[in-house]
Amino acid sequence: MLQLGVNIDHVATLRQARYKTPVRGDQPEPDPVAAAREVEAAGAHGITVHLREDRRHIHDRDVFLLRKTIRTRLNLEMADVPEIVAIAEKLRPDEVCLVPEKRAEVTTEGGLNVAGKSLPRTIARLKKAGILVSLFIDPDPTQIRAAAASGAQFIELHTGGYSRDPRQLKKLIAAAELAHRLGLRVNAGHGLNYQNTPGILAVPHLETLNTGHAIICRAVFVGLRQAVREMLALMRP
Repeated sequence: MLQLGVNIDHVATLRQARYKTPVRGDQPEPDPVAAAREVEAAGAHGITVHLREDRRHIHDRDVFLLRKTIRTRLNLEMADVPEIVAIAEKLRPDEVCLVPEKRAEVTTEGGLNVAGKSLPRTIARLKKAGILVSLFIDPDPTQIRAAAASGAQFIELHTGGYSRDPRQLKKLIAAAELAHRLGLRVNAGHGLNYQNTPGILAVPHLETLNTGHAIICRAVFVGLRQAVREMLALMRP
């Protein structure tokens, strides 16, 4: 069964809009940890957060509290940088998804270049800590083959191109088929919403869809539990 991982970064974005520099006595809201409990109560299969170097939304406090309190899977998106790798080794999420990261970007703009020299070493460190490793990559055969050679167990296919142009679905299908033949497990995410998610079901071998922005936007009008339930309904074949 295709599973849903809900990215709650933008709950933290809303918090940071008011509480960039909390003072004593503040109770910053909305709390991403409380949001995670609502997401789980609605039936989602996991929680995704991106701990960025600049801590623009999710903070260290959030990830360690999530690790202690959630009942489903914790997927930590992160760049391949020493500080965050060390945090991941201490945190021990169920899965890490290595992503590219730029300070100036609003959100992740593209897939990872898997040819980076440090990547196999980082993957080995994370696997030694008992963490499943996924690589966020574009649906490109060269990147998929590099991912298979890197030691990662998963790829997460970047679906941003498909979200802008549904004709790119064929690329995702071919990419998933190649990854499966090479022994990689396949997730997907980025730019998925209530209109384009049904189409992504045509991609074979998918295990988890990771999405967040559309769900948080929908939750403004119907509440977080209902927004998650509506997305889960769209994922049923």
